[in-house]
Amino acid sequence: MNFGLDRFIEAMLYRSPPYILEHVQLVLIPLGIAAAIAFPAGVLLTRPRFRRYTGRVMSVFNAGQTIPPLAVIALFFPFLGLGYRPALIALTLYALLPIARNTLAGLAGVPFEVKEAARGMGMTGWQVLTQVEVPLSLPVVISGLKTSAVLTAGTAALAALVGGKGMGAVIFAGINFFRVELILAGTLYIGIMALCLDRLLSFFESRITPSHMK
Repeated sequence: MNFGLDRFIEAMLYRSPPYILEHVQLVLIPLGIAAAIAFPAGVLLTRPRFRRYTGRVMSVFNAGQTIPPLAVIALFFPFLGLGYRPALIALTLYALLPIARNTLAGLAGVPFEVKEAARGMGMTGWQVLTQVEVPLSLPVVISGLKTSAVLTAGTAALAALVGGKGMGAVIFAGINFFRVELILAGTLYIGIMALCLDRLLSFFESRITPSHMK
């Protein structure tokens, strides 16, 4: 493979940017759907009525990361074909585990004495959950969200193999046509995207973390 600085600059400035928005969508949409599923599921699994289902539900979430994303796409191929939608489903399943696991860990880490004190003040179970348990567990939950965001940003490159586009299209074009500058440009943009998501969520985490926990 030949490499030239001028061709690398061209790949960074002209060939890659049209795919950036597609890649952002392939990361943020599955991440949002996964958070909307995994966080409420994690909360429910910490309630006494649903604790007996924890093992089975977490096994399903574990399978989402154990099974390769391309295999998940293959499972949905007879129903959805190739392209954007099956890629979103595969990435959503892939993003579930870190959020659910950290939700369970965060809520389990809230001291029992704190919850008892809240009940002693006359709070209902719902108030204890929403005003005590969830706020105290949010830093751990967001840590799981950061892990999921970074993993999804990298894995989303595989969506290009099934027509999902994104920065993976740039990387695989570089592989197919022996253009190392395209591979480097696509990889660099994915790394920048993952870093930006991590920093953004870290900033949000610092803003919502109670001062006595910092």
